[in-house]
Amino acid sequence: MKFDVNVSILFKELPFLERFSAARDAGFSAVEFWWPTGENLDEVEAAIKDSGLSVALFNFDAGDMANGDRGLAGDPDRHEQFRENVPVALELAERLGCGKLNALVGHEKPGRRDEQLELARESVRFAAEEAEKRGVEVMVEAVNTFENGPFLLHTTKGMVDFVESVGRGNVKSQYDVYHMQRMEGNLAANLREHIEGIGHVQIADSPGRNEPGTGEINYGYVLSELDALGYDRYVGLEYNPSDGDTLASFGWLPSASRSGDANLKNLELHGGEDG
Repeated sequence: MKFDVNVSILFKELPFLERFSAARDAGFSAVEFWWPTGENLDEVEAAIKDSGLSVALFNFDAGDMANGDRGLAGDPDRHEQFRENVPVALELAERLGCGKLNALVGHEKPGRRDEQLELARESVRFAAEEAEKRGVEVMVEAVNTFENGPFLLHTTKGMVDFVESVGRGNVKSQYDVYHMQRMEGNLAANLREHIEGIGHVQIADSPGRNEPGTGEINYGYVLSELDALGYDRYVGLEYNPSDGDTLASFGWLPSASRSGDANLKNLELHGGEDG
């Protein structure tokens, strides 16, 4: 497996455009990010290319994440904003050589769950059909409801069933270990059962959403299990540094494992629960 850094949540000590070179200087060869709302896309592209980094994944427009939005694909009032973003995001993905985009489906509105799930299916199907023309996969993620409000998809089963219902071969599950530990645990068993449909993995420790080794998840075990299952794609670091220092938070991951295929034997992670 390979590791990448989500520069929308890490390196917050720096302006967004400076985070790419910071990730490179920290030893990483790839990044991911949320939709860069408010940034000039040409400048984002230039910063990434100047850094020499690969882009493992980025999100379609999910609304104002800083103020609580968590996606537009299933929002009856804003799904057109999602659709309008699809060609823009896919063009950026092509320019960056990025093969995966994440579609957040959004919050459930009282009494409208079934309607919203069907709308989200239509939105994701539309994105997948357009993405397929460019050889891009679309991820769908389940998100915990403790911190993110009434997110439409909040369990592994709900996410997997939704992905299957979309009916497009280039739609995969994005398994966020942190979110699923918060909601249900059972991490290793779910990974074993659903590994074939998982296109991307993200990690943070629970319950604080800090770096691995600071909470209850036994990441030595979870990552070894992923490796044993043959997962050879990216694992995105999507956490808040426990002391606010991004560089210090990488102490659990040796420099030699930050670029290219990781050597899990070098990881120094404390024990804990496996989920």
